[in-house]
Amino acid sequence: MSAVAILIFAAFAYLLGSIPFAMVSSRIFSLPDPRTYGSGNPGATNVLRTGRKAAAALTLAGDAAKGWLAVALAAALGPRYGVGEAGLAAVALAVFVGHVFSVFLGFRGGKGVATAGGVLMALNGWLGLAVVATWALVAAVWRISSLSALVTAALAPVYAAFWFGIGPVTWAVAVVSALLIWRHRSNIRNLLAGTEETFAARNDNGGGR
Repeated sequence: MSAVAILIFAAFAYLLGSIPFAMVSSRIFSLPDPRTYGSGNPGATNVLRTGRKAAAALTLAGDAAKGWLAVALAAALGPRYGVGEAGLAAVALAVFVGHVFSVFLGFRGGKGVATAGGVLMALNGWLGLAVVATWALVAAVWRISSLSALVTAALAPVYAAFWFGIGPVTWAVAVVSALLIWRHRSNIRNLLAGTEETFAARNDNGGGR
């Protein structure tokens, strides 16, 4: 039963992760498709380029909430169906993969920062706070969103190993981090070239597409 239960929980997590909240919020606020402007990424940072902070906040909250909900449900309901740590790790990975490779967007999606944050917060509150604090610290010093995400992604498996040891959950976090870094490959090129956009530059461009 446990293998079937894990498959069911993981499938649900993938479908939940596939919900593109950038598209949902853009529809609610009558904004253009986020894939047609800025970075072309359906995520909160790109939605913010429209100048509609409420739409970006809704995107951020939705993307984080789906990551948290998938893992929280698996943690709460999974044990009665034989879903243990390995199953929880599978769900954590599935919801993130759903966001990055959304079935509703032709297996394309966002970069996954908010969803990863929700996943980590559900896995362990202290782990979630550690990654949020890391992101905030790097952002406060360098004022570059992508750099904050990359540094946090690199450290997340280290934090996970501290709380969970070397096991399924930590390996899942490592894969999530690797995918997140891979999704930021264009940002890495810009960082190396010194052309990556800062928060200040984004605010200056805030009213445009």
